[in-house]
This record gives sequence, C-alpha cells and structure tokens, in this order.
Amino acid sequence: MDEHDLGLTHDLSTLVGRRQVLGLLAGFGLVSVVGCTGSTKATESKSPSSRPVTPAGSSSAAAAAASTPAANATPTAAVSCVDAIPHETPGPFPGDGSNGPNILTSSGIVRRDIRNSFGSASGVAKGVPVTINLTITDTGKNCAARAGAAVYLWHCDTDGAYSMYDGAAVNENYLRGVQAADSSGLVTFKSVFPGAYPGRWPHMHFEVYPSLGQATQAATLLITSQLALPADACKTVYATKGYGGSLSNLGQTSLDSDNVFSDGYDNQLATVTGDVKSGLTMALVVAV
Repeated sequence: MDEHDLGLTHDLSTLVGRRQVLGLLAGFGLVSVVGCTGSTKATESKSPSSRPVTPAGSSSAAAAAASTPAANATPTAAVSCVDAIPHETPGPFPGDGSNGPNILTSSGIVRRDIRNSFGSASGVAKGVPVTINLTITDTGKNCAARAGAAVYLWHCDTDGAYSMYDGAAVNENYLRGVQAADSSGLVTFKSVFPGAYPGRWPHMHFEVYPSLGQATQAATLLITSQLALPADACKTVYATKGYGGSLSNLGQTSLDSDNVFSDGYDNQLATVTGDVKSGLTMALVVAV
C-alpha cells in the first residue's frame, strides 16, 4: 500500500493533536468534502502548519450546518453559531508557497469554477460535479459573517493526485482556487468529488485569509483546516464510473480511525444535497 501525505519534505515532524494546538493558540442526502493524494504521498499527520496562524476566539454551542437545496442556491437561513473549526495540517501539497510552488500569486487563481487548469496549463478535472458552499463566521464577534474573508480551497482529483505535484497532474493546476466571502460570509466553488486513496479518509483542504488581497499574497493566514466526507456520500459517488479504486480504498479506513479526523470532526462534516447525475451541493459553516 502506498503511504500518503507525510511525503515530499514530510510536511510536519511531530504528531500533535489539534485540540492541543488550539489549546495552545486560544488558551444523499450526503455530507462534506475530500482531499486526496497520488502514488508518491504519505499519510498526513495531525501536526499544525509551520506558518503563522491567528488564533480563533471562543464560540457558543455547536450546531449542525444547513444544507442547500440546489447546486447554485445561496443559503438564506440564519447561520448558526458553531465551535471554531480545528486547525489541521495543510499536507505536503498546499501550493501556497509553504512547501514548493506558490499558485496564490498567479493570475487566474481567483475563480469560482476550479475544474479547469489555467495559464499555460489546459487540463480539466473530471468527476461527479459538486458545488461547495462555505460560510465563514467570526467566533470573536458572536459568529457574525466574516464578509470579505478569502478562502483558498484545494483537493485531489478522481485518481487521488494533487495538481502541481503529483502523477499525471504534475503539470496541471486544476482543483485549486480562491474566493472572497460575500456580505453573508459565503464563498462558493464549483468542483468535482475527489477520489479516495489508501491511508486517509476523503477530505478537502482549505485556508482562510482576512481578505482577498492577503490571500493572493499568501499573507496573514488565519486558519488551515480540512473538510471530511460521510461514508454514504463516498460510497454512492465511488460506485460511479471514473473513481477506480476509491471504493476499495474507502473500506480500509474510517473517520474514527483517520489520523487527522479521529480526534473529532463534528465541525468539519458538511451537509450535502443533490445526486450524482445532476450534481451535489455541500454546505458547511466555518467558524474562525
């Protein structure tokens, strides 16, 4: 079995639980999202990023994130106040300049649809279409919408490869993009459902920055975290054409045994609506 997400420069050297990290910093229906790897990757640790992170404030009791009824719908219900999302490792393929190439300063990275490569690359990521709605809130301001905050989202393709680093995707830059939150704190991406690879539960990576300008300079990072997918969503998607060994890989791990999510994932598991034919919509409140 290939190992995943310790690879390259071994993103982090110590296995520190994220609850410990937060303590140090701050004193188908279907459900959430994925990020994956290819044949050269090793298992991600729970270690925090080596980049500066502004500590999140405290919040009130956790509540479930609301699902969205259609792929392009904008949530209209009041956003519930949830606990701050935990800090997670960015993995070895962030593309933000902290480990190799920096895509954030490239013209074209600010986009809603991240399925296509841009610039000199021309590849297109295939797979079950998915719309990702993340609502960014401020735990230091009673979970008020964090309008203007920017999110950098990235994840693997259906083969488990990360663009810019891995396998056949090394010369591509698809499945990476930045969006600024609107007045309700909402950022939306159009992408594809990622594949599953051995050693990790399906996930997506993201970073939150105070503003679009700071995101596109890879400066003043607020939080790095990951989104997790529920088993029923993964099983349904991975039964479709184009996902190779994802279903088999999924059966080798679980959310409770995953080395990132095993210490808790309540605030990282989003609601999902839709179907594989017309597309899925994922929604999660991200409190920072």
